[in-house]
Amino acid sequence: MLRLLQSSKRSLTCLWRKAFYLNPSLSVTFPTGRLIRVGGSSTKTPERVPVNGDKGTAPGGSGKPWTSARRLTPWVVPTLLIISWQIASYYGLINSRILPSPWNVLKALFRLGQSGELWENLVISCRRAFLGFAIGGSLGLTLGLATASWRFLETLLDTTLQMIRTIPNLALLPLVIIWFGIGEKAKIFLIVCGVTFPIYLNTFHNVRSVDPNLISMARVYGLDRLALWRHVILPGALPSILVGVRFSLGVMWMTLIVAETIAASSGLGYMATNAREMMQTDVIVLSILLYALLGKLADVVARALEGRFLTWRPNQP
Repeated sequence: MLRLLQSSKRSLTCLWRKAFYLNPSLSVTFPTGRLIRVGGSSTKTPERVPVNGDKGTAPGGSGKPWTSARRLTPWVVPTLLIISWQIASYYGLINSRILPSPWNVLKALFRLGQSGELWENLVISCRRAFLGFAIGGSLGLTLGLATASWRFLETLLDTTLQMIRTIPNLALLPLVIIWFGIGEKAKIFLIVCGVTFPIYLNTFHNVRSVDPNLISMARVYGLDRLALWRHVILPGALPSILVGVRFSLGVMWMTLIVAETIAASSGLGYMATNAREMMQTDVIVLSILLYALLGKLADVVARALEGRFLTWRPNQP
């Protein structure tokens, strides 16, 4: 009997520590009425042991800060590619009519920036992208939480959503143009269709994948449904939801490129299409590089959100 009690105590302690990592500020009330608060001033969060790659000291224990080097390292390969590209263009190894040099692309950037054409199209493209992402992300998150919470909604909606998810955006484009024309609604609709499903799938799968032992323990300690979602389920599913957000941001820009290059009268895609008619390869390459930089910026923002909301994870940098 004593061994059984000790085994149960160890199991509850392990589950409680796992719940603590999901939400350090969690507090629960025992059935006897005793309030236990984890986190805050009463319990100290376990300190992480620095490893190579963490912020702080350089590998090898030299003690020198290496945050700056860590931030600059991802840009080494793009910088080397641009330098090699410029050298090859300078010595005539690359035909400038096929692929202009980085210097010519930079001159096109200044030319379009001074005329105001670049900034106007850039603002229009960003407005379309983030409006579609806001609508599609909200829709995907709502559907994911709803179908993961109620079996009836999963049975009713999931099959339909999975069939819609497999339809390529290009297949919808002719019908979307008939419905909405070539105005803003068509482009936003395509972006909504693109970003909804990655967030939906990640939300649905990871809400369902939360450890059932944590949920059972929280119910034993008297958490109601709202507190259960707030302290256990959402924190447990949040890492993968944010992964879905990062993936959706990439899909957002790809969908926008398709929409703007086929049916648009403004935006970066329109600027590239118009440059193709004029054989302005420097403007075309500039548009492609701007899409790449905007995608990278969106990914940096998503990583910052992970750092902000996932501070409780032991391996979160």
